[in-house]
Amino acid sequence: MKKYINLSLIYAILAMGGGVFYREFTKYNGFSGTTVLGKVHTHFFLLGMIVFLLVALFQEKVDLKQQKLFRIFFVVYNIGVPLTGIMMFVRGITQVLGMELSKGADASISGIAGIGHILTGFGMILLLISLKKSAK
Repeated sequence: MKKYINLSLIYAILAMGGGVFYREFTKYNGFSGTTVLGKVHTHFFLLGMIVFLLVALFQEKVDLKQQKLFRIFFVVYNIGVPLTGIMMFVRGITQVLGMELSKGADASISGIAGIGHILTGFGMILLLISLKKSAK
């Protein structure tokens, strides 16, 4: 349980850092439009902190870590969520700075972010299946 609460804390710190960065970076650059940076904060809070707080609560009742699907979830999800967040940072910074990206760079950012979203979604499905299997 402590492992999942610690992980939740890490995601909460990332979320708060993302929120502060968004506010200060856009203010420093005089940017007033919409940017993906504004969503980093909520992605890390919901997909990171809240999910692992819930996992910690479920772990108290059932031994999830004994399930193979849960162990796969843990790895896949903890690759997907940070990858998504990092690419949101990259995309947001380019938006705020008004950088003109080549088609290849733009596609790369979108593709890697897409892979992060796919891994996150796949991980979420694995978690739900693990919870279903552990239900009595």
